[in-house]
Amino acid sequence: MMTRAYNFNAGPAAIPLEVLKKAQEQFVDYKGAGMSIMEMSHRSALYEQVNNETQALLRELFGIPENYHVLLLQGGASTQFAMLPLNLLRPGKPGAYVMTGAWADKALKEAKQVGDTVVAATTEADKFMRMPSMSEIVVPDQASYLHLTSNETIGGTQFSEFPVTGDIPLVADMSSDILSRPIDVSKFGVIYAGAQKNLGPSGVTVVIIRDDLVKESPKTIPAMFRYETHAKSSSLYNTPPSFSVYMVSLVLQWIKDKGGVAAIEQYNRDKTKLIYETIDQSGGFYVGCAQPQSRSLMNITFRIQSEELEKKFVKESEQEGFVGLKGHRDVGGLRASTYNAVPLESCQALAQFMADFQKRNG
Repeated sequence: MMTRAYNFNAGPAAIPLEVLKKAQEQFVDYKGAGMSIMEMSHRSALYEQVNNETQALLRELFGIPENYHVLLLQGGASTQFAMLPLNLLRPGKPGAYVMTGAWADKALKEAKQVGDTVVAATTEADKFMRMPSMSEIVVPDQASYLHLTSNETIGGTQFSEFPVTGDIPLVADMSSDILSRPIDVSKFGVIYAGAQKNLGPSGVTVVIIRDDLVKESPKTIPAMFRYETHAKSSSLYNTPPSFSVYMVSLVLQWIKDKGGVAAIEQYNRDKTKLIYETIDQSGGFYVGCAQPQSRSLMNITFRIQSEELEKKFVKESEQEGFVGLKGHRDVGGLRASTYNAVPLESCQALAQFMADFQKRNG
């Protein structure tokens, strides 16, 4: 029997063991086809069924209204940073961006290549260690849309509520916390997410977009970058990342079997509480990076008094089977990513390791 690592990688990240085993069973021969799903035509009835079921499951679990398209695209969220303004930015109507850290910054920089932008709020003065309050977000009346990053993986911050934007479409990059908690999708014009944190392996990107915004895709941009192209073809305009889509369908079924998104949210709260309490009860040995009201359920960031001790923590944790606890290279420190598929047992083991490490080094 192989020993599974305690996987706290920030992405690509943990995938449920049950999902991996199911994929292993079907890897060589998918449903009696005599071939792997990776080998079959994306125009085949079997693959079209996977494509349709994946979209239907996402609609069911996330409560996506009928007047939204579910697109399964390629290029990661980084492509959406450009694709979004290409489709939705209008002359004289800037794209408004909430600046909350590295990923929001990348989205803004790409939009600037396309057209006019404005910063609707920023927490840079607090080193992006908190999310702005709703009252801090100021959106121009003529804005094309308001863009935010629901969860910043590097700083470990997360929006607990979302602004009401009226007729201005609200757009969210939910790459690192999609399906981690129930969301009212009808408040958003667009939600997009790379799969490799909460939905499955890398290779596929989910875009949830309201019908009226799809119809606004300009004919002046290349077909592959128009949302309308993919909506009309049910995400089968060109060869899709078929194996990744199949894996997402298995993850969605796993979430459904676990009781749905509300049950997953409670599971996530139970997991992260173990680690946050270890930090808060350490008497200052561990210090959380994010301000308490903005703490993420997906990425727990923390420091120890010295970089020397942090290096020791990483080295000893790796010897004990923990993976991915080193902080992002841009900020240092330590980070535990506790996405949906990270088991409670891994978080219990980490909390215990942290307590033992403090006893030995405090």
